Amino acid sequence: MAKRLAIGLTEEFADWECALLMAAARDDCGVAVTVLTPGGTGVTSIGGLSVASAGRLEEAAPENFDALVLAGGKIWQSPQVPDLEAPIRRFVAAGKPVAAICDATLELARLGLLDSRAHTSNFAGMLSQWAPTYHGEAHYRDQPRAVSDGGIITASGAAPVSFAAAVLAAIGADSQDLRDYLKLYGDEHR
Repeated sequence: MAKRLAIGLTEEFADWECALLMAAARDDCGVAVTVLTPGGTGVTSIGGLSVASAGRLEEAAPENFDALVLAGGKIWQSPQVPDLEAPIRRFVAAGKPVAAICDATLELARLGLLDSRAHTSNFAGMLSQWAPTYHGEAHYRDQPRAVSDGGIITASGAAPVSFAAAVLAAIGADSQDLRDYLKLYGDEHR
């Protein structure tokens, strides 16, 4: 059976943060990619890309997917933050990876999932600024690459390449060819 990713997109999501992951997963790895949104409605990215939803993000179930991925975007620092505690906790309880990039890491911080795991985000102070219940400062890694620890994957919005690689590795869909391909995207930043 093919691997399956649930990609959670919200209104004004950051287009670039999951685009490479979605394309590499589908085209290079044969992974089924399903876009889910809060309420199951269509969403529009920061860049104006309209995306239809295949279902409600709140109902994402680990028996249907190998990982849950949350893209960043403007909503995570707004009063319209969706309540995704239930699906996130279902995936964690089932031992399935949960990945968040950029401002979506705030949701993991709010839920206490970063308090005892190595993690990263856009910058060190962001998590405590926007997630008052966050107590994981000792585990924060100030680095430009994605961090994976205990089934939780985090990355800054400037790290979509290592984020894609970490998510695909977590579901067993990586290969040396894929790592070489993804490395090409980061070569300009060496």
